Amino acid sequence: MRVSDRDDDLVSQRLTGHRRTAGGWLPGDVLRARELILRHGWNATAYQILNPGIRLWFSGRGDAVVGYVVSAGVHVVAGAPVAAPERLLGVAAEFEAMTRQQGRRTCYFGAGWRLEAELREIPSSSTVLLGAQPVWHPGRFAERLQGRASLRAQLNRVRNKGVTVREWPAEQARSHPALLRCLHEWLATRGLPPLAFLVEPDTLDRLLDRRIFVAERAGVPVGFAVTSPVPARRGWLVEQFVRGRHAPLGCTELMIATAMQALADDGAEYATLGLAPLSRRADVPPLAQPVWLHGVLAWVRAHGRRFYNFEGLDAFKAKLLPEEWEPVYAIAREPHFSPRTLYAIAGAFSGGSPVALAVRGLTRAAVQEARWLARGRDGG
Repeated sequence: MRVSDRDDDLVSQRLTGHRRTAGGWLPGDVLRARELILRHGWNATAYQILNPGIRLWFSGRGDAVVGYVVSAGVHVVAGAPVAAPERLLGVAAEFEAMTRQQGRRTCYFGAGWRLEAELREIPSSSTVLLGAQPVWHPGRFAERLQGRASLRAQLNRVRNKGVTVREWPAEQARSHPALLRCLHEWLATRGLPPLAFLVEPDTLDRLLDRRIFVAERAGVPVGFAVTSPVPARRGWLVEQFVRGRHAPLGCTELMIATAMQALADDGAEYATLGLAPLSRRADVPPLAQPVWLHGVLAWVRAHGRRFYNFEGLDAFKAKLLPEEWEPVYAIAREPHFSPRTLYAIAGAFSGGSPVALAVRGLTRAAVQEARWLARGRDGG
């Protein structure tokens, strides 16, 4: 007697805790977290807590979830608790109590102004401004771009080069070889090895609820943009925009413009390109910070381009004429932001030792610079 697909699913659920979805087989706790995110997800990074490698903690009532990683004795939270507004502070307190029981500390990385306002007056809390994220109403994005002649010309040029952008269904995009090729080509140009946590590059096998917009030239994919939902704000985060080796200039702008129009057509009211690290564009009062941290951030601004072009990313997002810039914070539950917490944050992104990551980054940078010098000598 042949076992039905439904019976196969039930057996698999009992044995592995996974369930089949439109996005493939997913763990039960991920699906439980997803339901809460689709109900309460307000932070721009809320949906990203479903990425592989992020632990999920659920409140005692089962009405909230926190995504975090453990690094250097610190629970580094991805954004903020996903909870109803009136439960935000209570859920944070419950999570922090669990953290203290384990002899660890808590740091909320990538938190928005809502959590910052809740924790501002609470003792034993220190806040660092990480940067800012640009925000648009998708329905007004095209109109704003029309006001800048250089952007109009750039979009026209890339269209004249035969580039078109269209939304692909998840089942077509999932682990598509051409998209994976674009991703690998793009990663090869980065100053650092692939990172994890809130900048996880491998999203193509987990597209449930995400939308993907693919740039094609002569029918061949040359780039793609991935968006994830911010349900409580009727919005979306453009969490990834990837250009392959053969993508002409302006391809990224065309992908974003196409995505914004599609989101607007579906009634979205909020869109962001996510954090521009070290950006000073948010209109907020300056925060007091330790002298040592001020020195570290000044060094990163001056010399960090070898690893990551912070200023270039900030300028790129600014040229798309955001309607506003929202502040993005790291909030440590300690009286003074400590080097240990900064090290833990770096460890969360590196997935291991930040020192080893820096060494690999320096090696890649040296190799890249050697290639540039060789091309210069050869006249290339």
